[in-house]
Amino acid sequence: MATLHAPSRRLLLRASGTLFAWTYLPKLARAEGRDPRFLTIVLRGALDGLATVAPVGDPDWIALRGDNALTLGGKTPALKLDDFFALNPAMPNLQRMFAAKEAIVVHAAATSYRERSHFDGQDVLESGVEKPGAASTGWLNRVLVSLTAEERVRPNGGRAFTVGPVTPLVVRGPAPVLSWSPRRILPASDDTITRLLTLYRHTDPEFASVLENRRRLAALAQSGAVQQMAGGAQITGADVAQLRAYFTETIGAAAKFLAQPDGPRVGALPLDGWDTHVNEGIAGGQLALLLGALDSGLAAAKDNMGPAWRDTVIVLVTEFGRTARINGTLGTDHGTATVMLLAGGALKGGRVIADWPGVKAADLLDNRDLKPTIDVRTVLKGLLKDHLRADEHALATDVFPGSGGVKPLTGLVGSAQMRALPILLAAAFVGLLAIAQSSKPAAAARSWKDWVMSGYCPAGTCNTAGGWRAGNVRFCKVRPNCRWR
Repeated sequence: MATLHAPSRRLLLRASGTLFAWTYLPKLARAEGRDPRFLTIVLRGALDGLATVAPVGDPDWIALRGDNALTLGGKTPALKLDDFFALNPAMPNLQRMFAAKEAIVVHAAATSYRERSHFDGQDVLESGVEKPGAASTGWLNRVLVSLTAEERVRPNGGRAFTVGPVTPLVVRGPAPVLSWSPRRILPASDDTITRLLTLYRHTDPEFASVLENRRRLAALAQSGAVQQMAGGAQITGADVAQLRAYFTETIGAAAKFLAQPDGPRVGALPLDGWDTHVNEGIAGGQLALLLGALDSGLAAAKDNMGPAWRDTVIVLVTEFGRTARINGTLGTDHGTATVMLLAGGALKGGRVIADWPGVKAADLLDNRDLKPTIDVRTVLKGLLKDHLRADEHALATDVFPGSGGVKPLTGLVGSAQMRALPILLAAAFVGLLAIAQSSKPAAAARSWKDWVMSGYCPAGTCNTAGGWRAGNVRFCKVRPNCRWR
Protein backbone atom coordinates (compact mmCIF):
# COMPACT_ATOMS: atom_id res chain seq x y z
CA MET A 1 0.00 0.00 0.00
CA ALA A 2 1.41 3.41 -0.97
CA THR A 3 2.28 5.86 1.74
CA LEU A 4 -0.05 8.86 1.57
CA HIS A 5 1.54 12.22 0.86
CA ALA A 6 0.35 14.85 3.36
CA PRO A 7 2.77 17.78 3.61
CA SER A 8 1.93 20.58 5.99
CA ARG A 9 1.03 23.99 4.55
CA ARG A 10 4.01 25.49 6.40
CA LEU A 11 6.33 23.16 4.47
CA LEU A 12 4.68 24.01 1.16
CA LEU A 13 5.17 27.72 1.75
CA ARG A 14 8.77 27.28 2.86
CA ALA A 15 9.55 25.32 -0.29
CA SER A 16 8.39 28.06 -2.67
CA GLY A 17 11.27 29.66 -4.54
CA THR A 18 13.76 26.96 -3.53
CA LEU A 19 15.82 25.14 -6.15
CA PHE A 20 16.04 21.38 -5.71
CA ALA A 21 18.66 19.67 -7.86
CA TRP A 22 19.89 16.13 -8.52
CA THR A 23 23.37 15.47 -7.20
CA TYR A 24 24.52 13.42 -10.21
CA LEU A 25 24.97 13.80 -13.97
CA PRO A 26 23.04 11.74 -16.61
CA LYS A 27 25.51 9.26 -18.09
CA LEU A 28 23.77 8.21 -21.32
CA ALA A 29 23.19 11.73 -22.61
CA ARG A 30 26.76 12.74 -21.81
CA ALA A 31 28.05 9.64 -23.59
CA GLU A 32 26.49 11.08 -26.75
CA GLY A 33 28.65 14.17 -26.38
CA ARG A 34 25.82 16.25 -24.88
CA ASP A 35 25.60 17.92 -21.49
CA PRO A 36 21.84 18.47 -21.03
CA ARG A 37 20.28 20.70 -18.40
CA PHE A 38 16.63 20.28 -17.38
CA LEU A 39 14.73 22.64 -15.07
CA THR A 40 11.10 22.19 -14.04
CA ILE A 41 9.29 25.28 -12.72
CA VAL A 42 5.98 24.52 -11.00
CA LEU A 43 3.63 27.53 -11.05
CA ARG A 44 1.43 26.86 -8.03
CA GLY A 45 -2.02 28.36 -7.88
CA ALA A 46 -3.32 27.56 -11.40
CA LEU A 47 -2.12 29.70 -14.33
CA ASP A 48 -4.75 31.20 -16.63
CA GLY A 49 -3.63 29.80 -19.96
CA LEU A 50 -6.11 31.86 -21.99
CA ALA A 51 -4.75 35.12 -20.58
CA THR A 52 -1.17 33.95 -21.03
CA VAL A 53 -1.50 32.77 -24.63
CA ALA A 54 -4.72 34.00 -26.19
CA PRO A 55 -6.47 32.37 -29.17
CA VAL A 56 -6.81 35.67 -31.04
CA GLY A 57 -7.71 33.82 -34.23
CA ASP A 58 -10.71 32.05 -32.69
CA PRO A 59 -13.91 33.82 -33.85
CA ASP A 60 -15.55 33.18 -30.47
CA TRP A 61 -12.68 34.56 -28.37
CA ILE A 62 -13.83 38.17 -27.96
CA ALA A 63 -17.41 37.09 -27.27
CA LEU A 64 -16.10 34.88 -24.47
CA ARG A 65 -14.06 37.47 -22.57
CA GLY A 66 -15.23 40.78 -24.00
CA ASP A 67 -13.13 43.71 -22.81
CA ASN A 68 -10.87 41.27 -20.96
CA ALA A 69 -9.86 39.45 -24.14
CA LEU A 70 -6.27 39.94 -25.29
CA THR A 71 -6.18 41.05 -28.93
CA LEU A 72 -3.53 42.12 -31.43
CA GLY A 73 -5.25 45.49 -31.88
CA GLY A 74 -6.03 46.30 -28.28
CA LYS A 75 -4.86 49.27 -26.21
CA THR A 76 -1.96 47.10 -25.07
CA PRO A 77 -1.57 44.71 -28.02
CA ALA A 78 -0.79 41.07 -27.47
CA LEU A 79 2.48 39.74 -28.89
CA LYS A 80 1.89 37.71 -32.04
CA LEU A 81 3.15 34.13 -32.07
CA ASP A 82 1.40 32.89 -35.20
CA ASP A 83 -1.83 33.54 -37.08
CA PHE A 84 -3.97 32.07 -34.29
CA PHE A 85 -2.19 32.62 -30.95
CA ALA A 86 -0.69 35.67 -29.25
CA LEU A 87 1.34 36.05 -26.07
CA ASN A 88 0.53 38.29 -23.11
CA PRO A 89 2.31 41.64 -23.66
CA ALA A 90 4.05 41.27 -20.30
CA MET A 91 6.34 38.61 -21.82
CA PRO A 92 8.50 40.18 -24.58
CA ASN A 93 11.55 38.10 -23.62
CA LEU A 94 9.64 34.86 -24.13
CA GLN A 95 8.40 36.15 -27.49
CA ARG A 96 12.01 36.80 -28.55
CA MET A 97 12.92 33.25 -27.52
CA PHE A 98 9.94 32.00 -29.53
CA ALA A 99 11.11 33.95 -32.58
CA ALA A 100 14.62 32.49 -32.11
CA LYS A 101 13.08 28.99 -31.97
CA GLU A 102 14.01 28.66 -28.30
CA ALA A 103 10.47 28.43 -26.92
CA ILE A 104 7.37 26.28 -27.43
CA VAL A 105 3.81 26.79 -26.20
CA VAL A 106 1.63 23.74 -25.57
CA HIS A 107 -2.03 24.78 -25.26
CA ALA A 108 -5.18 23.11 -23.94
CA ALA A 109 -3.05 20.80 -21.77
CA ALA A 110 -3.99 19.21 -18.44
CA THR A 111 -3.15 16.35 -16.14
CA SER A 112 -5.61 13.49 -15.60
CA TYR A 113 -7.10 15.39 -12.64
CA ARG A 114 -10.62 16.79 -13.26
CA GLU A 115 -11.53 18.25 -9.87
CA ARG A 116 -10.48 21.75 -8.85
CA SER A 117 -8.63 21.52 -5.53
CA HIS A 118 -5.23 23.21 -5.50
CA PHE A 119 -3.59 20.70 -3.18
CA ASP A 120 -5.01 17.63 -4.92
CA GLY A 121 -4.21 19.11 -8.34
CA GLN A 122 -0.65 19.84 -7.30
CA ASP A 123 -0.36 16.35 -5.87
CA VAL A 124 -1.37 14.75 -9.19
CA LEU A 125 0.88 17.10 -11.19
CA GLU A 126 3.94 16.55 -9.02
CA SER A 127 3.48 12.86 -8.23
CA GLY A 128 2.75 11.92 -11.84
CA VAL A 129 0.08 9.41 -10.85
CA GLU A 130 -3.61 9.33 -11.72
CA LYS A 131 -5.11 10.16 -8.32
CA PRO A 132 -4.13 12.47 -5.45
CA GLY A 133 -2.58 10.93 -2.36
CA ALA A 134 -1.56 7.76 -4.18
CA ALA A 135 2.22 8.26 -4.10
CA SER A 136 4.78 9.71 -1.71
CA THR A 137 7.41 10.30 -4.42
CA GLY A 138 7.50 12.63 -7.42
CA TRP A 139 7.89 11.90 -11.12
CA LEU A 140 11.11 13.92 -11.42
CA ASN A 141 12.76 11.98 -8.61
CA ARG A 142 11.63 8.68 -10.09
CA VAL A 143 13.05 9.56 -13.49
CA LEU A 144 16.36 10.36 -11.79
CA VAL A 145 16.33 6.90 -10.22
CA SER A 146 15.83 5.41 -13.69
CA LEU A 147 18.78 7.30 -15.21
CA THR A 148 22.27 5.88 -15.07
CA ALA A 149 24.34 8.31 -13.05
CA GLU A 150 27.81 9.22 -14.26
CA GLU A 151 29.41 11.15 -11.42
CA ARG A 152 28.40 13.16 -8.40
CA VAL A 153 28.26 16.92 -8.79
CA ARG A 154 30.63 19.04 -6.75
CA PRO A 155 28.82 22.10 -5.42
CA ASN A 156 31.05 25.10 -4.89
CA GLY A 157 32.87 24.18 -1.71
CA GLY A 158 29.64 22.91 -0.19
CA ARG A 159 28.45 26.48 0.27
CA ALA A 160 26.10 26.92 -2.68
CA PHE A 161 23.74 24.12 -1.71
CA THR A 162 22.55 22.65 1.54
CA VAL A 163 20.83 19.29 1.85
CA GLY A 164 17.38 20.15 3.19
CA PRO A 165 14.35 18.10 4.27
CA VAL A 166 11.71 20.52 2.92
CA THR A 167 11.20 19.34 -0.64
CA PRO A 168 8.20 19.57 -2.97
CA LEU A 169 6.60 16.31 -3.98
CA VAL A 170 7.91 16.44 -7.57
CA VAL A 171 11.50 15.83 -6.37
CA ARG A 172 10.74 13.75 -3.28
CA GLY A 173 12.06 10.18 -3.34
CA PRO A 174 15.18 8.03 -3.03
CA ALA A 175 17.33 9.95 -5.53
CA PRO A 176 19.44 12.44 -3.53
CA VAL A 177 18.75 16.13 -4.12
CA LEU A 178 20.36 19.36 -2.98
CA SER A 179 18.47 22.54 -2.15
CA TRP A 180 19.13 26.27 -2.31
CA SER A 181 16.89 29.16 -1.25
CA PRO A 182 17.10 32.80 -2.43
CA ARG A 183 18.05 35.58 -0.06
CA ARG A 184 14.78 37.37 -0.73
CA ILE A 185 11.60 35.97 0.80
CA LEU A 186 8.45 36.93 -1.12
CA PRO A 187 5.50 37.81 1.15
CA ALA A 188 2.50 35.51 0.92
CA SER A 189 -0.35 36.89 -1.20
CA ASP A 190 -3.67 37.93 0.35
CA ASP A 191 -5.34 34.95 -1.30
CA THR A 192 -2.79 32.55 0.19
CA ILE A 193 -3.22 34.08 3.66
CA THR A 194 -7.01 33.86 3.37
CA ARG A 195 -6.83 30.17 2.49
CA LEU A 196 -4.40 29.54 5.33
CA LEU A 197 -6.69 31.36 7.77
CA THR A 198 -9.62 29.21 6.67
CA LEU A 199 -7.53 26.09 7.17
CA TYR A 200 -6.03 26.99 10.54
CA ARG A 201 -9.27 28.30 12.09
CA HIS A 202 -10.35 24.67 12.11
CA THR A 203 -7.03 22.97 12.85
CA ASP A 204 -4.93 25.46 14.80
CA PRO A 205 -7.02 28.39 16.12
CA GLU A 206 -4.11 29.88 18.08
CA PHE A 207 -1.89 30.07 15.00
CA ALA A 208 -4.84 31.44 12.98
CA SER A 209 -5.26 34.25 15.52
CA VAL A 210 -1.58 35.21 15.29
CA LEU A 211 -1.73 35.13 11.49
CA GLU A 212 -4.85 37.32 11.41
CA ASN A 213 -3.33 39.89 13.75
CA ARG A 214 -0.20 40.02 11.63
CA ARG A 215 -2.33 40.58 8.54
CA ARG A 216 -4.13 43.54 10.17
CA LEU A 217 -0.86 45.14 11.24
CA ALA A 218 0.57 44.79 7.75
CA ALA A 219 -2.55 46.37 6.25
CA LEU A 220 -2.27 49.35 8.60
CA ALA A 221 1.42 49.79 7.85
CA GLN A 222 0.82 49.87 4.10
CA SER A 223 -2.41 51.88 4.04
CA GLY A 224 -0.67 55.07 2.94
CA ALA A 225 1.58 53.55 0.30
CA VAL A 226 -0.89 51.93 -2.07
CA GLN A 227 -1.28 53.22 -5.60
CA GLN A 228 -4.15 52.49 -7.98
CA MET A 229 -3.04 50.24 -10.82
CA ALA A 230 -4.74 49.59 -14.15
CA GLY A 231 -7.81 47.40 -13.85
CA GLY A 232 -8.39 48.44 -10.25
CA ALA A 233 -5.76 46.21 -8.66
CA GLN A 234 -4.27 47.60 -5.45
CA ILE A 235 -0.54 47.04 -5.85
CA THR A 236 2.30 49.05 -4.37
CA GLY A 237 5.24 50.11 -6.50
CA ALA A 238 7.53 48.40 -4.01
CA ASP A 239 5.58 45.17 -4.45
CA VAL A 240 6.11 45.26 -8.23
CA ALA A 241 9.84 45.81 -7.88
CA GLN A 242 10.15 43.16 -5.19
CA LEU A 243 8.23 40.59 -7.21
CA ARG A 244 10.37 41.15 -10.32
CA ALA A 245 13.60 41.07 -8.30
CA TYR A 246 12.51 37.89 -6.53
CA PHE A 247 11.68 35.98 -9.72
CA THR A 248 14.82 37.25 -11.47
CA GLU A 249 17.08 36.27 -8.58
CA THR A 250 15.41 32.90 -8.00
CA ILE A 251 15.27 31.67 -11.60
CA GLY A 252 18.56 33.34 -12.53
CA ALA A 253 20.39 31.74 -9.61
CA ALA A 254 18.96 28.33 -10.52
CA ALA A 255 20.39 28.79 -14.02
CA LYS A 256 23.79 29.74 -12.62
CA PHE A 257 23.95 26.53 -10.62
CA LEU A 258 22.93 24.40 -13.59
CA ALA A 259 25.46 26.16 -15.84
CA GLN A 260 28.46 25.39 -13.65
CA PRO A 261 30.80 22.75 -15.13
CA ASP A 262 30.73 20.81 -11.87
CA GLY A 263 27.15 21.74 -10.94
CA PRO A 264 23.86 19.82 -11.10
CA ARG A 265 22.07 19.15 -14.37
CA VAL A 266 18.46 18.46 -13.33
CA GLY A 267 16.45 20.65 -10.98
CA ALA A 268 13.00 21.83 -9.91
CA LEU A 269 11.74 25.16 -8.67
CA PRO A 270 8.23 25.84 -7.25
CA LEU A 271 6.78 29.36 -7.46
CA ASP A 272 3.55 30.35 -5.70
CA GLY A 273 1.06 33.13 -6.36
CA TRP A 274 -0.85 32.19 -9.54
CA ASP A 275 -4.34 31.97 -8.00
CA THR A 276 -5.89 35.03 -9.68
CA HIS A 277 -9.48 35.14 -8.40
CA VAL A 278 -9.53 38.95 -8.20
CA ASN A 279 -8.35 41.70 -10.58
CA GLU A 280 -6.52 39.36 -12.90
CA GLY A 281 -6.33 42.10 -15.52
CA ILE A 282 -5.13 42.05 -19.11
CA ALA A 283 -1.95 44.08 -19.18
CA GLY A 284 -1.87 45.77 -15.78
CA GLY A 285 -3.52 43.48 -13.24
CA GLN A 286 -2.22 40.78 -10.94
CA LEU A 287 -1.50 38.23 -13.68
CA ALA A 288 0.38 40.68 -15.89
CA LEU A 289 2.67 41.56 -12.97
CA LEU A 290 3.35 37.88 -12.34
CA LEU A 291 3.96 37.13 -16.01
CA GLY A 292 6.26 40.14 -16.32
CA ALA A 293 8.29 38.95 -13.34
CA LEU A 294 8.40 35.43 -14.77
CA ASP A 295 9.52 36.83 -18.13
CA SER A 296 12.39 38.67 -16.43
CA GLY A 297 13.33 35.44 -14.68
CA LEU A 298 13.46 33.52 -17.96
CA ALA A 299 15.64 36.21 -19.50
CA ALA A 300 17.98 35.97 -16.49
CA ALA A 301 18.09 32.19 -16.94
CA LYS A 302 19.19 32.52 -20.55
CA ASP A 303 21.83 35.12 -19.68
CA ASN A 304 23.19 33.14 -16.74
CA MET A 305 23.30 29.83 -18.60
CA GLY A 306 25.78 31.24 -21.11
CA PRO A 307 26.95 28.61 -23.64
CA ALA A 308 25.07 25.92 -21.68
CA TRP A 309 21.79 27.46 -22.87
CA ARG A 310 22.06 25.47 -26.10
CA ASP A 311 21.74 22.25 -24.06
CA THR A 312 18.98 23.54 -21.76
CA VAL A 313 15.25 22.83 -21.47
CA ILE A 314 13.03 24.68 -18.99
CA VAL A 315 9.46 23.44 -18.60
CA LEU A 316 6.82 25.51 -16.78
CA VAL A 317 3.76 23.64 -15.55
CA THR A 318 0.78 24.37 -13.30
CA GLU A 319 -1.80 22.15 -11.58
CA PHE A 320 -4.75 23.17 -13.79
CA GLY A 321 -6.14 26.14 -15.67
CA ARG A 322 -8.85 28.66 -14.89
CA THR A 323 -12.40 29.31 -16.00
CA ALA A 324 -12.88 30.44 -19.56
CA ARG A 325 -15.10 33.33 -18.48
CA ILE A 326 -14.18 36.23 -16.20
CA ASN A 327 -15.87 36.14 -12.78
CA GLY A 328 -17.66 38.94 -10.90
CA THR A 329 -14.46 40.22 -9.29
CA LEU A 330 -12.60 40.59 -12.61
CA GLY A 331 -10.64 37.42 -12.00
CA THR A 332 -11.01 33.76 -12.91
CA ASP A 333 -11.81 30.68 -10.87
CA HIS A 334 -10.35 27.17 -10.85
CA GLY A 335 -10.62 25.47 -14.23
CA THR A 336 -9.11 22.61 -16.21
CA ALA A 337 -6.93 23.03 -19.34
CA THR A 338 -4.15 25.60 -19.57
CA VAL A 339 -0.74 26.17 -21.19
CA MET A 340 2.65 24.60 -20.72
CA LEU A 341 5.57 26.90 -21.53
CA LEU A 342 8.88 25.46 -22.71
CA ALA A 343 12.08 27.46 -23.11
CA GLY A 344 15.69 26.63 -23.88
CA GLY A 345 18.26 26.43 -26.63
CA ALA A 346 17.87 22.66 -26.94
CA LEU A 347 14.28 22.97 -28.21
CA LYS A 348 12.98 22.83 -31.76
CA GLY A 349 11.01 25.93 -30.91
CA GLY A 350 8.98 28.64 -32.55
CA ARG A 351 5.78 26.57 -32.40
CA VAL A 352 2.44 26.51 -30.62
CA ILE A 353 1.36 22.89 -30.22
CA ALA A 354 -2.38 22.57 -29.81
CA ASP A 355 -5.35 20.45 -30.81
CA TRP A 356 -7.58 23.45 -30.31
CA PRO A 357 -10.97 22.56 -28.74
CA GLY A 358 -12.66 25.93 -29.35
CA VAL A 359 -14.21 28.33 -26.86
CA LYS A 360 -17.88 28.27 -27.82
CA ALA A 361 -20.13 27.47 -24.89
CA ALA A 362 -20.82 24.04 -26.42
CA ASP A 363 -17.08 23.37 -26.69
CA LEU A 364 -16.23 24.17 -23.07
CA LEU A 365 -15.84 21.47 -20.43
CA ASP A 366 -18.87 21.62 -18.13
CA ASN A 367 -19.80 24.88 -19.91
CA ARG A 368 -17.05 26.68 -17.95
CA ASP A 369 -13.48 25.46 -18.68
CA LEU A 370 -11.18 25.15 -21.66
CA LYS A 371 -11.40 21.49 -22.65
CA PRO A 372 -8.13 19.54 -22.36
CA THR A 373 -6.88 17.89 -25.55
CA ILE A 374 -3.22 17.24 -24.61
CA ASP A 375 -2.03 15.24 -21.60
CA VAL A 376 0.72 16.99 -19.65
CA ARG A 377 2.45 13.63 -19.32
CA THR A 378 2.87 13.21 -23.08
CA VAL A 379 4.90 16.44 -23.16
CA LEU A 380 6.95 15.57 -20.09
CA LYS A 381 7.64 12.08 -21.44
CA GLY A 382 8.82 13.48 -24.75
CA LEU A 383 11.22 15.88 -23.06
CA LEU A 384 12.59 13.31 -20.62
CA LYS A 385 13.04 10.68 -23.33
CA ASP A 386 14.69 12.86 -25.95
CA HIS A 387 16.60 15.29 -23.76
CA LEU A 388 17.71 13.20 -20.76
CA ARG A 389 17.50 9.86 -22.60
CA ALA A 390 15.09 8.35 -20.07
CA ASP A 391 13.90 4.85 -20.98
CA GLU A 392 10.42 4.85 -22.54
CA HIS A 393 9.35 1.70 -20.69
CA ALA A 394 10.47 3.16 -17.36
CA LEU A 395 8.55 6.35 -18.14
CA ALA A 396 5.34 4.37 -18.68
CA THR A 397 5.66 2.04 -15.70
CA ASP A 398 7.74 3.72 -13.01
CA VAL A 399 7.92 7.46 -13.66
CA PHE A 400 4.27 7.90 -14.69
CA PRO A 401 2.67 4.62 -13.53
CA GLY A 402 -0.21 3.33 -15.61
CA SER A 403 0.45 5.74 -18.49
CA GLY A 404 1.24 3.17 -21.17
CA GLY A 405 -1.41 4.67 -23.40
CA VAL A 406 0.10 8.15 -23.13
CA LYS A 407 2.85 8.19 -25.72
CA PRO A 408 5.82 10.59 -25.56
CA LEU A 409 5.44 13.67 -27.75
CA THR A 410 8.45 13.49 -30.04
CA GLY A 411 10.22 16.27 -31.86
CA LEU A 412 10.29 18.81 -29.04
CA VAL A 413 14.06 18.67 -28.68
CA GLY A 414 16.53 19.19 -31.51
CA SER A 415 19.12 16.50 -32.13
CA ALA A 416 22.54 17.00 -30.60
CA GLN A 417 24.04 16.84 -34.06
CA MET A 418 21.83 19.63 -35.40
CA ARG A 419 22.48 21.84 -32.36
CA ALA A 420 26.21 21.29 -32.76
CA LEU A 421 26.14 21.91 -36.53
CA PRO A 422 27.03 25.65 -36.42
CA ILE A 423 30.02 24.93 -34.18
CA LEU A 424 31.13 21.99 -36.34
CA LEU A 425 30.84 24.06 -39.51
CA ALA A 426 32.82 26.89 -37.95
CA ALA A 427 35.52 24.47 -36.81
CA ALA A 428 35.66 22.88 -40.27
CA PHE A 429 35.98 26.29 -41.92
CA VAL A 430 38.85 27.27 -39.61
CA GLY A 431 40.55 23.95 -40.33
CA LEU A 432 40.21 24.33 -44.09
CA LEU A 433 41.48 27.89 -43.88
CA ALA A 434 44.54 26.77 -41.94
CA ILE A 435 45.25 24.05 -44.51
CA ALA A 436 44.91 26.56 -47.34
CA GLN A 437 47.24 29.01 -45.64
CA SER A 438 49.84 26.34 -44.90
CA SER A 439 49.83 25.06 -48.48
CA LYS A 440 50.08 28.53 -50.01
CA PRO A 441 53.57 29.09 -51.47
CA ALA A 442 55.54 31.74 -49.65
CA ALA A 443 55.94 35.02 -51.48
CA ALA A 444 59.42 35.66 -52.74
CA ALA A 445 61.34 38.18 -50.71
CA ARG A 446 61.39 41.52 -52.46
CA SER A 447 62.77 44.89 -51.59
CA TRP A 448 60.74 47.27 -49.56
CA LYS A 449 60.71 49.72 -52.52
CA ASP A 450 59.05 47.06 -54.71
CA TRP A 451 56.21 46.65 -52.20
CA VAL A 452 55.65 50.37 -51.90
CA MET A 453 55.67 51.02 -55.64
CA SER A 454 53.20 48.15 -56.25
CA GLY A 455 50.80 49.79 -53.81
CA TYR A 456 50.66 46.68 -51.60
CA CYS A 457 52.32 48.18 -48.55
CA PRO A 458 51.68 51.73 -47.34
CA ALA A 459 54.71 53.92 -47.79
CA GLY A 460 57.03 53.74 -44.85
CA THR A 461 55.14 50.98 -43.01
CA CYS A 462 57.78 48.31 -43.32
CA ASN A 463 60.64 50.74 -43.09
CA THR A 464 59.47 52.74 -40.07
CA ALA A 465 57.09 50.46 -38.21
CA GLY A 466 59.63 47.66 -38.05
CA GLY A 467 57.96 44.28 -38.00
CA TRP A 468 60.01 41.21 -37.25
CA ARG A 469 63.01 39.40 -38.69
CA ALA A 470 63.56 35.81 -39.77
CA GLY A 471 67.16 35.43 -40.77
CA ASN A 472 67.87 38.20 -43.25
CA VAL A 473 64.16 38.58 -44.18
CA ARG A 474 61.97 41.15 -42.46
CA PHE A 475 58.20 40.83 -42.22
CA CYS A 476 55.87 43.80 -42.27
CA LYS A 477 54.02 44.62 -39.05
CA VAL A 478 50.83 45.52 -40.94
CA ARG A 479 50.82 43.23 -43.99
CA PRO A 480 51.68 39.62 -43.08
CA ASN A 481 52.56 38.67 -46.68
CA CYS A 482 54.86 41.68 -47.16
CA ARG A 483 58.47 40.50 -46.91
CA TRP A 484 61.56 42.52 -47.73
CA ARG A 485 65.30 42.15 -47.36
